[in-house]
Amino acid sequence: MKYSVAVRELCEFVAKRGDLDLRFTPAPSAQEGIAGHQTVTLRRGAKYLTEITLAGEYGPLQVRGRADGYDPTLNQLEEIKTHRGRLERMPENHRHLHWAQARIYGWLMCELLELQTLTVALVYYNLTTGRETTLTEEHTAQSLKVFFDECCALFLTWAEQEMAHLEARKSALTALDFPHPDFRPGQRDLAETVYKAAFTGRALLAQAPTGIGKTMGTLFPLLKTMANGKLDRAFCLAAKTSGRALTQESLLKLRRSAPGLPLRSLELVARDKTCEHPDKSCHGDSCPLAKGFYDRLPTARAAALKRLHMDQFTLREVALDHQVCPYYLSQEMARWADVISGDYNYYFDSYALLFSLTQARDWRVGVLTDEAHNLIERARAMYTGELAQSTLKTLSKNPPAPLKKSLRKLTRAWNDILSIQSVPYLVYAGLPDKLVMALTTLVADFSEVLAEDPDGLEPDMLNFYFDAVHFARLAETFGPHSWFEVTLSGEGRHADSVLRLRNIVPAPHLQPRFQSAQTAVLFSATLNPFSFYADTLGMPSDTAHTDIISPFHTDQLTVNVVTDVSTRFNDRRASIAPIADLIARQFAGQPGNYLAFFSSFDYLQQVEEALRLRHPHLTVWPQQRQMSEGARTEFLARFTETGQGIGLAVLGGAFAEGIDLPGNRLIGAFVATLGLPQVNPVNEEMRQRLDELFGTGYDYTYLFPGLQKVVQAAGRVIRTLEDRGTLYLIDDRFGQSRIRQLLPDWWTIHHVTCRDRQVKPTHIDRN
Repeated sequence: MKYSVAVRELCEFVAKRGDLDLRFTPAPSAQEGIAGHQTVTLRRGAKYLTEITLAGEYGPLQVRGRADGYDPTLNQLEEIKTHRGRLERMPENHRHLHWAQARIYGWLMCELLELQTLTVALVYYNLTTGRETTLTEEHTAQSLKVFFDECCALFLTWAEQEMAHLEARKSALTALDFPHPDFRPGQRDLAETVYKAAFTGRALLAQAPTGIGKTMGTLFPLLKTMANGKLDRAFCLAAKTSGRALTQESLLKLRRSAPGLPLRSLELVARDKTCEHPDKSCHGDSCPLAKGFYDRLPTARAAALKRLHMDQFTLREVALDHQVCPYYLSQEMARWADVISGDYNYYFDSYALLFSLTQARDWRVGVLTDEAHNLIERARAMYTGELAQSTLKTLSKNPPAPLKKSLRKLTRAWNDILSIQSVPYLVYAGLPDKLVMALTTLVADFSEVLAEDPDGLEPDMLNFYFDAVHFARLAETFGPHSWFEVTLSGEGRHADSVLRLRNIVPAPHLQPRFQSAQTAVLFSATLNPFSFYADTLGMPSDTAHTDIISPFHTDQLTVNVVTDVSTRFNDRRASIAPIADLIARQFAGQPGNYLAFFSSFDYLQQVEEALRLRHPHLTVWPQQRQMSEGARTEFLARFTETGQGIGLAVLGGAFAEGIDLPGNRLIGAFVATLGLPQVNPVNEEMRQRLDELFGTGYDYTYLFPGLQKVVQAAGRVIRTLEDRGTLYLIDDRFGQSRIRQLLPDWWTIHHVTCRDRQVKPTHIDRN
């Protein structure tokens, strides 16, 4: 068995040393790096060779890579690096790593051309000045081979361990049985569909009801695909902590069912939740866990892999045992784990760690996206940029001298926009060229300041720089999927404005991520209709889709549509008393715990007041604005098996999805809204744009997102095959045939009225 390793990966493993240093220095972008390399190589002679593919072997190791350039007239191998700022400010450990790469390429070039001697050069190209600084070493082929052999020998023990792990993983996963005596109803169908998609290399949209075990039903078939050699890694992504917890729970079940399972699982957690010294900066002069990080990393890395199940608590323990940063230890372990769980952003955003590793290491990955109905809004936020004028004004008062000119230029471009805008909100036909040029200049000047002094900017100014970089990069891909808008607020000295490059269709940004995956499985209880998600997310044209039949029966949930109440904004005042009376009447007939969902906090508070006034005997607890995690826990704790009362919540909020209240903890729900997003200038502009792109503006902006929230909230009632409950959908529009078509198949709808509760069973024709 051969083990392939890239030169960069080999050198990072064996040659990195010293401190972890995360003081921000603006690294050249990929485009800048490519342009810099081209500038350097174009300065060379006609015989100069570029991008030379090289390979060599050391036992079972296959080392591969591409050297930047070779000058045959000088017999000189060149490793080209772009940079900003003074070269002497570059950390010594960076230079050490660069020399290691150059020497490895040097030996591979000697072997290819049968050279006896070679000049090895580091060429540093300053992007700002255009100046080259060349550092050279004279080597014999033998000295370069000795260096190559030493590096490979250091890596070989690890490579042999990795090869043994892959063989053990394959054998164990091939023999792995499903961790339960049998599949739940619908779970086998889901697992088989996921396996087929992964094996054939297709993406999949899977709508699967709550309660069938979607996490295990998607993870298990990916592990089986891994056993067959079709996958290298599995990424389990979730929108919320609760989704990540389900993945950890499923992994532990697999380990209990197969003791000793050689499967490395890793949980990635946000930096602010894992930092041991939040009052310190991420470099060796400030944080003790950054000091000598790379010197202690090898033993910490080896210790972490022995634990196999590397959740955040295990990694923290290992990290502190070896006095390294837990967060950056987890980033390192992402290179060696088999199953990685984390937030959507680790694969889908513009700086995604897992996406970068997938491309750099040519992994075949399976991407599981839980509660995928959340991905549209999350991705829109990832690829939206904004800048606040109030921040610009503050930063312009006393900026560093090199930034004064470019800040004034941006201010003038900003004011030119404001001079022609007389309305509070306006979407422009395109991006103003003057603004983009001013922003580009400012970003470049910021980069120079930071290159000279990484600690020289205050946090507010550094944050503005990050926002400006994000905005400028989005401007490079501006198109029909986004728009430029300006919002004005306040007057006089309190006037402010916000520039926003808003993404409305994430598809162009997400398409490369789907294309790089062997399979991407997006699953949720609410992915109806599939075309909405395929269009807006940019799923491949051959994406498969499946709608798993619900294991629940119609007699488990009584679904009542209240046809004589309108929750439209203009009708809400008249709806408050009937809704309060309906809730009280249902509670009197069947006491227990209920959740009632409303379109806004204002509406919720009005119904709460009516309940307390008209039915003071009822126990009511409302959701509050901006509840802390402790307050949310306290809210849910009131739903006990023997409890009785009404929880009031906002549709689409913290209690409308992702919570589990089985049995008598929740026996019914009231949904007093269609969940349609608010009609406002932003949504109306989105409706128009989506109509131009897909011909379905109203549905994609309002109807589908609204009903998705309704079905998610209703799904809180029935969680297991033993649950029984009641659901009220309160609005006459729920009686419309088109609306009913978008509700779950297994529901049987009954029409009722608030006045007489007359029940009329309604057959739903879904053909």
